Amino acid sequence: MSLHKSIFPTLALFGSFSTLFCCALPAVFVSLGAGAALIGLVSAVPQLVWLSEHKAGLFIFAGVMLTISGVSRYLSRNVPCPVNAKEAKTCMRLRRISFSVFCFSLLMYLIGFYFAFIAHYLIE
Repeated sequence: MSLHKSIFPTLALFGSFSTLFCCALPAVFVSLGAGAALIGLVSAVPQLVWLSEHKAGLFIFAGVMLTISGVSRYLSRNVPCPVNAKEAKTCMRLRRISFSVFCFSLLMYLIGFYFAFIAHYLIE
């Protein structure tokens, strides 16, 4: 399996998850009045503070990985599936799953970006 089909989509998914943990979840917890739950989460997983302190680099990394993953998906969109009917069906199913995972990752990235860089300007 080639690098662009395995590593980049995986890094994009984990990068977008990281943006949620650094920025979106704390904002949601505080907005819902669950500040104590946030403190408990940060006490249990202190690495979340490190993610929040380095959010610019995290968003750049996740954005680059999502871009590479999206370009890779676009360039391989017309690659033929195998001729065998069972393998072709599996190929098409995996393409749909891959597209769904990519869209989910992009949505998580955008939610995290909103809470990290835009929401605080709208509240003030």
